[in-house]
Amino acid sequence: MDRVALRGLKARGHHGVFPKEREEGQTFIVDIVLGLDTRPAAADDDLTKTVHYGIVAEEVVAVVEGEPVNLIETLAERIAQACLKHEGVEEVEVRVHKPDAPITVPFDDVTVTITRSRV
Repeated sequence: MDRVALRGLKARGHHGVFPKEREEGQTFIVDIVLGLDTRPAAADDDLTKTVHYGIVAEEVVAVVEGEPVNLIETLAERIAQACLKHEGVEEVEVRVHKPDAPITVPFDDVTVTITRSRV
C-alpha cells in the first residue's frame, strides 16, 4: 500500500475536559498518513485517481475547529472517519498533538495515535 502523508496541520479547537479548555480553546496539530494505491493516478498522471490531499487537509481542520469533544482520542477517531470517506483511501493513521495540554509538569507534547481501515 502506498502512503500520502500530511504533517503539522494546525487548527484551533475547544476540546478537553476542563472548562478553561472549552472556553479559551488551544492549538491542535494533526499528522495523517493515508494508505491507498497510487498506481492508477501515476499511470495516467490524473488527480481524480488519487486522494486530493488539499481537500483532506481542509476537512481535517474543519473537524478540529468543529464540535468540541472531551478526549483527543475522540477527536482522532472523527478525523480518521472523515479521511476514510475518500474513495481509494483504505487506511489512515492519525496522530493528534496537544502541545498545550493542562499538565502541571514540564513536557514537550501529548499525542494520541490511531490507525483505522475500511476492514
